[in-house]
Amino acid sequence: MRTLEEWLAYQTQQHPQPIDMSLDRLRQVLLALGQRPPPVPVITIGGTNGKGSVAAFCTSILRAAGYRVGTFTSPHLRDYRERIRVHDRLVTPEELLAAFARIDAARGKIGLTFFEFNTLAALLVFEAAALDVWVLEVGMGGRLDAVNVVDADVAVVVSIGLDHQEYLGNTLDAIATEKAGIFRAGRPAVLGGRTPSMVLENAARAIGAPLKRPGIEYNFILEGEGWRYRGSHWELPLLPAPGLEGSIQFANAACALAALEELDARLRIDALAVDRGLRSVHLTGRFQVIKSADGPVWILDVAHNPDAAHVLARSLKAAPPAGRTLAVCGILADKDAAAITAILRDAVDAWWCATLDGARGQSGAALAQVVSSLVQVPVVHADSVGEACTAASLAAGRNDRIVVFGSFHTVGPALDWLEAHGLKPHNAPAHDLQHGAG
Repeated sequence: MRTLEEWLAYQTQQHPQPIDMSLDRLRQVLLALGQRPPPVPVITIGGTNGKGSVAAFCTSILRAAGYRVGTFTSPHLRDYRERIRVHDRLVTPEELLAAFARIDAARGKIGLTFFEFNTLAALLVFEAAALDVWVLEVGMGGRLDAVNVVDADVAVVVSIGLDHQEYLGNTLDAIATEKAGIFRAGRPAVLGGRTPSMVLENAARAIGAPLKRPGIEYNFILEGEGWRYRGSHWELPLLPAPGLEGSIQFANAACALAALEELDARLRIDALAVDRGLRSVHLTGRFQVIKSADGPVWILDVAHNPDAAHVLARSLKAAPPAGRTLAVCGILADKDAAAITAILRDAVDAWWCATLDGARGQSGAALAQVVSSLVQVPVVHADSVGEACTAASLAAGRNDRIVVFGSFHTVGPALDWLEAHGLKPHNAPAHDLQHGAG
C-alpha cells in the first residue's frame, strides 16, 4: 500500500503535462465513481488575487453560524492536507488514501494531473463527511479549471489581473472571460475588486446570472475602526475590523458577505455569527504579521504577481515601521519579477533574493540581477529561503521588519525557518510536502 508521499509522487506522473485545461477527463472519472451533484450549497471562488481570503471569510463565518463546512483551497504552504479542510480539521491521511485509491481505480487509462487528483479527492472526502456547505477555491482560471466540474450555487470572481498568461491569455479581457466560466444561469455572480470588468458583467448577463457588484448591489463603508455592510438582503452596522491584516481585507470580507447573503434562505446566518467569523478568521501567509519579544517583526505574504504586489505595497505603506523594511524574496521563473520589484522598490531598504528549486524555480543570483537593475539599495542573493531568512535576521534591528514574499514556495520554507528558531506562528501546520503552484 502506498504512503501519502508515494501517492503524491505517483500523481505527478499520471499525465504527460502538469497542467491540461479540460473538464472532459474529470467528468468521465466522476461518472465512473458514481459521484452525484453536491447535496448541499456550494460557493465557488475564483480570481487572480484574494481568493484565499474570501474563502477564509466565508468558512469562518459559516462555522461561527454553526454549519459544518468543507473548504478546498490551493496551493498549500507546508502540508498537502492544508488544501482540504473538513469543518474544523485538516483532511486525515486515511481519508486521502481511501479517496486516491478510489480515483485511481475509477480512472482506468484516463490520465489525470496532480491538481485533478486533488480536486476529485476533495469532492469524495466532502461527500463522505456529511457537511452543510462546500467552499471551493478555483486553482487557475475558471472555465476549464477542475473545480468548475461542480455547479456553484454562488460564484465569486474576486479580482482580475495578469497572471498565468500562458494558459489564460495575455489581456485582462481574455483572463476575465476564462474566470467568468464559473458563472451559472440563474445563480448569483458576485464580483469583487476595485475596477469593474465589463467582460465579467456581460458574461453574467448573457447566461442570466444575477449580478452583484461592489458599490452597486453591495457596498461597505468604513466607520472609525469598524465598518458597515449593505447588500441585497443584509444591513450590518458596527462590524469589527477583519481578523486578516491589510486594508484590502475590508473589500474581501464584503465580497464574502455578498456571497453568503445569497444563501440566506438555505443557511441562516445572524449578525452575531458574522461578527464572530470576522474576528476569528485565520489565513497563513496573507500579510501575516509575526511579532517577537526582542527581534524584528516578520510579515509573510504570498504576493507573486503585480496586482498582489500593489496590495502588499499599500499595506506596508499604511503601517510604517520605526526602523527599516528588509525583504526576503523568492519568485518563480515564470512570474514577472521585474514588475513586482518595481512596485515594491520604494517600500524596501534592502533585499535578500532566495533560490527557489523545482522545474519553475529561479536562482537567487538570477533574481538578484533583476532586482539590482531596478533598485539602488543593497541586494544579496542566497541559495535558499532559509539562508536568506538567517542573513536578513542577522542584519535586522529590533525596530526593523522583514517582509517575506514572492511565492507560496517562499513563504512555506520561511515558516519552517521561523518554527526552527522558535517563532512559529499560531496554527501553522507542521509538515512540508511542497507540490503547490504560485
